[in-house]
Amino acid sequence: MAHNRPAAILALARGDTSEEAAREAGVSGRTVRRWAEDPDFQAEVRAVRTEMLQHAVGQLAAGAIEAVTALRDALKDADGRNRVQAARTLLDAVLALRESLDLEERIAAIEAADRDRR
Repeated sequence: MAHNRPAAILALARGDTSEEAAREAGVSGRTVRRWAEDPDFQAEVRAVRTEMLQHAVGQLAAGAIEAVTALRDALKDADGRNRVQAARTLLDAVLALRESLDLEERIAAIEAADRDRR
């Protein structure tokens, strides 16, 4: 077991407890808790977590493309129930996405107006 902060940072970024991170880093839980009080250490944990989340979002996006392809294929299924279920799923997704994009545009417009007002 290596004594290193990067191992503790990675463990904490993925949601491990300080005791689990300590085992990963080869140090005591007290040491990890002391490190965790350091703003630079906290920033490193946040940065690693952000990177992990960005990777996960990329994987989800790739899966979403495959899922949409599967749903579109199901629209041509011989079984009418499969076609209806695929159609409902696609329409629900499109409506949710449209609502999300509308909200994003509205928030951006409000933020722009606020910036212009200042």
